[in-house]
Amino acid sequence: MSWNPALAPGCPDETGADAVETLIIPRARDLGGFEVKRALPAPKRQMVGPFIFFDQAGPAELLTGQSIDVRPHPHIGLGTVTYLYRGDFHHRDSTGADQVIRPGDVNWMVAGRGVTHSERTSVEALKGPHGLFGIQTWLALPERDEDTTPSFQHHGKATLPVIEDDGVSVRLILGTAYGETAPARMFSETFYADVLLEAGRRLPMPDDHEDRGIYISEGSISVAGQTFEAGRMMVFRPGDRITVAAGERGARLMILGGATLSGPRYIWWNFVASSQERIEEAKAEWRAARWGAGRFDLPADDRDEHIPLPD
Repeated sequence: MSWNPALAPGCPDETGADAVETLIIPRARDLGGFEVKRALPAPKRQMVGPFIFFDQAGPAELLTGQSIDVRPHPHIGLGTVTYLYRGDFHHRDSTGADQVIRPGDVNWMVAGRGVTHSERTSVEALKGPHGLFGIQTWLALPERDEDTTPSFQHHGKATLPVIEDDGVSVRLILGTAYGETAPARMFSETFYADVLLEAGRRLPMPDDHEDRGIYISEGSISVAGQTFEAGRMMVFRPGDRITVAAGERGARLMILGGATLSGPRYIWWNFVASSQERIEEAKAEWRAARWGAGRFDLPADDRDEHIPLPD
């Protein structure tokens, strides 16, 4: 989920490979009823472009009435994007947003100086057995935008550009790639897309972005004769021309990247910032719980509980 259950995010294992600059093997965490695999940050790769967290949630199968409830929690200095393959989430936040996200839609929440949100299984999903499978990411904001006013955008599946060829489908989630631009407002050069490849089909990676990575959600791909299975992230060297080919079962990929930011970021719990001082200020304000009187408020229709600041 976009809530980070650890204070200092655990880094996945890292292995080198000739065809890629970095091969990342995510570390799994059981959050009670479903598993999250975290690919970013990694030991030698904190970010890919602006992407600083990358989580695969599920796949999980839930019984009737069984829910996933992430109570209101804070963020600063980042934008979060939720993209689901299966299932739904009911998002509420302190900007006033109240939105159920479904497969193929985009929820783009910009924390800026401070936002609070919750994510819960929708009432409709609770009426029967339901599944959950999706990707949640955090994008660090440039220093000039860290104190921007929090905002939320929802973009339905039908509004996202789709690039299709024989056996290849690319749905652009954020930013610019392959001559198309997604509708969400970005703060730095970015690309992020959901790719479906039939068996044996090939995809050239965008070559007009500095940082580029691939995460394999399902199936397998080959790169320069090497095969990589689901649950792996590869990061490529800038400027290299890269084409990947789907294995015999096909593949579903998330491709991501963009321009590098001006420097690394500090990360503590759900806070991302260019300085430790910003982190300490946010910690003090969340601990004070002065809802609506300082940096943070609670969602209008989800004010009965919140996740306290960890010790």
